Amino acid sequence: MKTPEVSVPVNGAPNNLSADHAGEFLLGGNLRIHRLGFGAMRITGKGIWKEPQDRGEAIRVLRRAIELGVNFIDTADSYGPEVSERIIAEALHPYPADLVIATKAGFDRPGPDQWIENGRPEHLRAACEGSLRRLRLDCIDLFQLHRVDPKIPAEDQLGALKDLQSQGKIRYIGLSEVTVAQIEHARTIVPIVTVQNRYSIADQSASDVLDYCEGLNIGFIPWSPLAAGDLAAEGGALDRAAAQFRVTTSQLALAWLLWRSPVILPIPGTSRVQHLEENIAAASVKLDEAKLRELGQAIRATDQARSN
Repeated sequence: MKTPEVSVPVNGAPNNLSADHAGEFLLGGNLRIHRLGFGAMRITGKGIWKEPQDRGEAIRVLRRAIELGVNFIDTADSYGPEVSERIIAEALHPYPADLVIATKAGFDRPGPDQWIENGRPEHLRAACEGSLRRLRLDCIDLFQLHRVDPKIPAEDQLGALKDLQSQGKIRYIGLSEVTVAQIEHARTIVPIVTVQNRYSIADQSASDVLDYCEGLNIGFIPWSPLAAGDLAAEGGALDRAAAQFRVTTSQLALAWLLWRSPVILPIPGTSRVQHLEENIAAASVKLDEAKLRELGQAIRATDQARSN
């Protein structure tokens, strides 16, 4: 679906765009954040490698996100690598008092679009120290294990994060791309406050993990939250529904996520201010619940039929 030249306001959304219209979530039962956050992976270069094409625009995106009420930013030491964290600090430090910055560790980056799991405890400790320096923080609010490295005992990886927590270098611990069984095992070692799995209206394969998180009030951060591929293509199911509701496909995908569960914390990322504002407008979109449920079920059935 072609993005409108003027993407906001939409569907009666107010002119005062704000992420707080998405509602709030208590991270770890303590940190109050708006449910619609910002993912800072795309403020790097092609292949999530080196500097962005337009560093000035990346800084403007981050500052505009704060102006629009975003108080939860997700990044990782591997984005760039190190580039995303440095730009966040350059753009926003000293940080607003209510801003929660989450970062991740657990990958080596030998080149563009190359990701190699590294869960060695010494690597995770060094990654945390590096993130603290680049982000100019004394303590990281949320430190997430980017992947559970199958080559290293999970106890060793989580034990390293537990030690960092006891040292006051990280406040809360999260996981990424895990199964329910892996979460349950991790929780026997250290409290887990968030899980970050791939999830969107077009890819609902992690629904069991989402349901588990909802039952325990664990924040569920869907990465790649905007539907892509055939389902978002012009003339596809999502495109047709977006046209009916008079919103963009991105706004509909985000509105569906916010409706799907109160523990979902979408973090759409972008390197352009216009696209950021389009995404934030989704916080104010009000759609019929029955139609959202029907749309999600229809797209899930289509996805399952394709995979069979």
